[in-house]
Amino acid sequence: MCSQDKRPPPCPASPSNEQPDGEQTLRLAAEEQLEEKAAQVSPDIEAAWPDAARHLLYELRVHQTELEMQNEELRRVQLELDATRARYFDIYDLAPVGYCTLSEQGLILEANLTAATLLGVARAELARQRISRFILKADQDIFYLHRRQLVADGQRQSCELRLVNFEGTQFWAQLETVAAQDADGARVLRTVISDITLRKQTEAELRIAAVAFQSQQGMLVTDANRVILRVNQAFTRMTGYSAEEAVGQTPFMLESGRHDADFYRAMWTSIDRKGFWQGEIWDRRKDGEVYPKWLTISAVKDGDGAVTNYVGMQYDITERKRAEERIEELAFFDSLTHLPNRTLLRDHLKQAMTAGQRSKTFGALLFVDLDHFKTLNDTRGHHQGDLLLQAVAQRLTASVRESDTVARIGGDEFVVIMGNLHGTMEEAVAQTKLVGAKILAALNQPYRLDDVDQHSTASIGATFFWGLETSSDDLLRQADLAMYKAKAAGRNALHFFDPAMQAVVFEHAVLEAGLRQAIRENRLVLHYQAQVAADGRVRGSEVLLRWQHPERGLLAPGEFIPLAEATHLIVPLGYWVLETACLQLAAWASRAEMAPLTVAVNVSAQQFRERDFVDRVLAILTRTGADPKRLSLELTESLLVEHAEDSIEKMLALKARGVGFSLDDFGTGYSSLSCLKRLPLNQLKIDQSFVRDILSDPTDAEIARIVVALARSRALEVIAEGVETQAQRDYLEDSGCYLYQGNFFSQPLPPEGFEAYVQRGSHDRPASFPAFLPPGEKGVS
Repeated sequence: MCSQDKRPPPCPASPSNEQPDGEQTLRLAAEEQLEEKAAQVSPDIEAAWPDAARHLLYELRVHQTELEMQNEELRRVQLELDATRARYFDIYDLAPVGYCTLSEQGLILEANLTAATLLGVARAELARQRISRFILKADQDIFYLHRRQLVADGQRQSCELRLVNFEGTQFWAQLETVAAQDADGARVLRTVISDITLRKQTEAELRIAAVAFQSQQGMLVTDANRVILRVNQAFTRMTGYSAEEAVGQTPFMLESGRHDADFYRAMWTSIDRKGFWQGEIWDRRKDGEVYPKWLTISAVKDGDGAVTNYVGMQYDITERKRAEERIEELAFFDSLTHLPNRTLLRDHLKQAMTAGQRSKTFGALLFVDLDHFKTLNDTRGHHQGDLLLQAVAQRLTASVRESDTVARIGGDEFVVIMGNLHGTMEEAVAQTKLVGAKILAALNQPYRLDDVDQHSTASIGATFFWGLETSSDDLLRQADLAMYKAKAAGRNALHFFDPAMQAVVFEHAVLEAGLRQAIRENRLVLHYQAQVAADGRVRGSEVLLRWQHPERGLLAPGEFIPLAEATHLIVPLGYWVLETACLQLAAWASRAEMAPLTVAVNVSAQQFRERDFVDRVLAILTRTGADPKRLSLELTESLLVEHAEDSIEKMLALKARGVGFSLDDFGTGYSSLSCLKRLPLNQLKIDQSFVRDILSDPTDAEIARIVVALARSRALEVIAEGVETQAQRDYLEDSGCYLYQGNFFSQPLPPEGFEAYVQRGSHDRPASFPAFLPPGEKGVS
């Protein structure tokens, strides 16, 4: 019987039957499987077969097993390939960039979901559309050159351009394209589309930030520990420290020593709480110079709210501070003698009166007027007069206590305030006599003016005050009356105010009664003085009040307005003027040549401070039918500054209805720049006191130029009053002032005279209308 081995006898090996390693491995694996299946084959049947048949059958079985194993491996590989392909398509479709396959002509052959989303079109609808359809027209040439270069040399190409999606929204994109072949061997372009809009915006912001950082403002950036990381060129110019010297230091390298620890503590507390701080601060330059600057510090925070940096912006305000100091000096001090002016005098007088009330002591007010000063001015010239005034100021200051005030209130008039005298009148009089005698003796000494001796004397009027019982205006009036009494007594003397001088007061009382009667009997009239532009056109007029006195004729405002203010008649008088002017405005509105003109009305402090001022003005406008846009209210500096918030509120309420505002007598008061910036003004008015000597007094000329410059910086109109000559007008025009008022153009005229003046047309020369000037008119405004 044959052997039980199911395998047929092996055939002799030959070189041609040798198999590669892979095939050998496969065969061995197949034979191992056959051995496992051997039990399923009947051995009795195979045993009877010849060896050759059994061997052939064995080989067939091995081959069959090899095929089955190869098929199984193919199925496994196919499954892996399908999974890999699915992962590829997921990655392809959901990639953060768009993928497109384009023909050489720019047709879209295939696109992933991201590309379809970027272009705003369903993926299926993109096929066979031209990519150029989605490129901004202005950037078509960029893509054309991009594609042509790729086709020409076959190298990867990249470009940036703006695409427009289906909805019309533009976005910046970067295109990267390579040449390839598709399955059919056709040449195609594989393009990657990246949305770079955010990057472009960031680049633009960085460019803007870079330009801003190199602005004219000094800038520095620190880290959270306040160590300087970067400074700009303006910082270097301002401080003198180069970037290399500043980086790595802290801003305390600039500390001037003018601010204490509490100042810096408050500053950083504000930054910690609010995220910023701004204000005026004094720093020190590299060369040691201490200078003022306006500083803004802002904290930069990350997403978690933690401070990462501080940014400081600063600009040098040295010149601005100098200008403010100069303007303040002009507002509070006499430019010739540098003594306090009338404005500051009133402030010091009020302080002395308040102090006297607390200490229960008398104070004295001395009015000093030089004798025959006009003669010196007329014979020796203004220069000699100025030298004398300066010398007098020095001698007066040296003759009184350091706590006393010496002021120049105009011309050759000086005032001395002596506070904290004795508590009894007798002793106070004795003290004042001693000081008065000392002043007279000092002023009696010869003056050396340009190597020439000049003799001068003075007359002094004195009055006393006890607390706040008497107003400052009354005190000045009393001292003034006493001074004239000294002059009447022969000059070079001191005279005290005597209640017997009340005869003058009685005269004022008579005038007051007459004024009240004039108001009742309608004896007041309005005249109009033209306001003329540089081209000769009349732009408007200022209303000027006149009193037709039954005995004294036509009185100018200067003769009765102070009395009206002192007796509070100025309020009803002011409303009468306003209503009468508005009635005239309404009447002129129907005449073509008069309708465009504005009318300016002066408003007194007392009237403006009335609680119902705004309501009464609006009621007058409604009642008269006048156009608010043609009405301008002229206010004084002191009125606006003393009650700034109330003034601004009233002005804004009226300006909202169209009423304009002009700041009258600008430069004679004490308004600060910070207050002036807040006022809703339309116009600044150069006071006639500056215009009068503008050609001969450099100080007046400088003030006029400052007013023009200030008006220009605030976009305000500027007008000069009191223009009397062609030379004054021309100088003002050269200085930038193009609106004028004064007798050079026209004296104040009654309505019919003003109408005739307007009808003349151009007004380059002064007007002469004697027929319209009533008897006694002096052209005083």
